Amino acid sequence: MASFKTRISGSELRSWVALAATAGLFVGILAGPVMATEPTNGNPSEHTISVSGSGKVLLTPDIADVSLGVTIQRDKVATARDEAAAVMAAVIAALHNLGIADADIKTTQLYISPVYDYSGAQRITGYQISNVISVHVRDLAKLADVIDQSVAAGATDVQGVAFDVADRTAAERDAREAAVRDARARADTLAAAAGVTITGVVSISETTSTPWPWYGRGLAQDGAGVPTPIQPGTAELTIDVAVVYLIG
Repeated sequence: MASFKTRISGSELRSWVALAATAGLFVGILAGPVMATEPTNGNPSEHTISVSGSGKVLLTPDIADVSLGVTIQRDKVATARDEAAAVMAAVIAALHNLGIADADIKTTQLYISPVYDYSGAQRITGYQISNVISVHVRDLAKLADVIDQSVAAGATDVQGVAFDVADRTAAERDAREAAVRDARARADTLAAAAGVTITGVVSISETTSTPWPWYGRGLAQDGAGVPTPIQPGTAELTIDVAVVYLIG
């Protein structure tokens, strides 16, 4: 049997290697676009509509918090403290007589500060003490009496009244449902105009806002005059939702 031996020079070997590399690159270019068209997760792209909706409910307050204070200034700190303590004790007793429980009376501020005379060399001329309580009123029919009787007992300050609703559960539910209905109506309008159909919901988020509290300021009469007028008014509880709907 005859045998053949082929001798390949270095330059020829380099030519064959270059040719093989070029062929591989050409195959890769052809195959590349085909692989890129396949989805990476195997699912088609989702089409959505994003809308917002708002629901509002009118609230009438049924509770209130009022801040009542006693401010006394005397030459001696002990005298100011004793008088302020006596007056505050009388105020709390008046509140108890109106049916306000201790659990609804809370001290929120208590301070003693020197009073200075700056006309010449700075010197202390007396002391001022302030004692402030917050009273939670569960029956608004008693609110005017709470203020008037406290002032009659010696309270010198009425720092503000804040109204609220004890239970917002039902109001929030109604506002939330109204907001979702509003969002769906907007989405239906958009879908109909675009000639598509809503097929599901991707996400829902909400925010709640209420202009609480309402503040009123004033000082009652001496307890024997005209009752302090109280107007709680109304406010809107608003819930806004953002909804993303699937369409097909």
